[in-house]
Amino acid sequence: MTTPVASSASHMAAPASSEFRLGGRVLAAALLGTACGASPLPFNVLPLVMGPIHDEFGWSFAAISVGVTIFGTTASLLAPVIGGLADRIGVRAVGLWSLLAFGIVFASFYFVPGSLAGWYAFWLVLGIIGIGSTPVTWSRAISMWFARHRGLALGIMLLGTSLAAIIVPQIAARAILADGWRLAFPAVALLPLLVALPVTYFWFREPRPEEAPSDIKSADGSIAGLTLGEAIRGYRFWMLIGSIVLISIAYGGAHIHMAQIVGLHGFTPQTGASVLGVVALGILTGRVLVGILFDRVWAPGVAFASMLLPALACTLLMGTGTSLTLLMTGGFLLGFAAGAESDVIAFLTARYFGIRHYGRIYGMLYMPFGIGSGISPILYGAVRDRTGSYDAMLMAAIVMFAVGGAMLLTLGRYPTGEQRGHQNV
Repeated sequence: MTTPVASSASHMAAPASSEFRLGGRVLAAALLGTACGASPLPFNVLPLVMGPIHDEFGWSFAAISVGVTIFGTTASLLAPVIGGLADRIGVRAVGLWSLLAFGIVFASFYFVPGSLAGWYAFWLVLGIIGIGSTPVTWSRAISMWFARHRGLALGIMLLGTSLAAIIVPQIAARAILADGWRLAFPAVALLPLLVALPVTYFWFREPRPEEAPSDIKSADGSIAGLTLGEAIRGYRFWMLIGSIVLISIAYGGAHIHMAQIVGLHGFTPQTGASVLGVVALGILTGRVLVGILFDRVWAPGVAFASMLLPALACTLLMGTGTSLTLLMTGGFLLGFAAGAESDVIAFLTARYFGIRHYGRIYGMLYMPFGIGSGISPILYGAVRDRTGSYDAMLMAAIVMFAVGGAMLLTLGRYPTGEQRGHQNV
């Protein structure tokens, strides 16, 4: 940036900690919004209700998994629309209303009928109303508050999914023990309704002009960034799309079916919930460590190295009779890579394409992430139904992690503020 306005210059001249002083409450609210939104909650409840639903209705694991595929695909197709809405009217209104609607609909899963059509209809509605409670909304505000420590701030925000993965399976497991699988949904829905919604109402907002860092502005003081059309015409956008598709397909089903994978090694559902907690710790570690590294080292290189870890994880999860220690190690490494991947989408969207149309561009990149994550559980479930194990899919996942990570190495240097106006620089 060549001529930042005076207020922004003083903002950037302040110590790095000033970003956290100015945006700390917003960051805390975004963390809770992420933790209690549609991104982590369904994916942390379904692994624990999948077995009881299979036992009660006799549905195959693949058929059960179609529900979350419908949810993920529907939400992902709407992501650019909701992102564009956040660009126009602001993230506060979008985030608050989406949290409220998501909590109500998720609680209503208690009344799911005993038919696949009804099961799928509930997931469809959840996908329609839930996308505004995901990082598509929260990350725009964080990218506007933070520049020098954007990687760390986004990592902290995305820790919400790690917190959900630690807490939600325990809540769901206790609800299932108390009154069956149906109670898990309203019990978990209390999180967005009673925890996240009040905090985001009081603390979550975009920065005023004098509070925004100069790095998100162009020379005339306006918010800098490519339009969606300019981003699509550049090669970086498509390399990111390809990488996101491969990695989301490799990871999504492994997470959803983790309790079943652990069960094939001879352990109880409660142990499966514990391994999911270890996955969450891996995600948490990946979020923080990778976020810090993104602020200091070329992010695509960091992401590529992180995507090599799941190869070992998938190897440890294969077969039967593996020790619990090795399964937990595999879960941790898988989670670490997932933490890095989520940071990649948010960080690189802001770094390569700017903030002006961040919501729409991030929404377009979130679309393949959501669709891939939704398709993946079906693939894992189909392999399990046909072969009795997940080994073939885990072997394919090893290749997808490696290739998806390598694609990020083609992105090249970060563009400057002026260069963001030229999509192929």
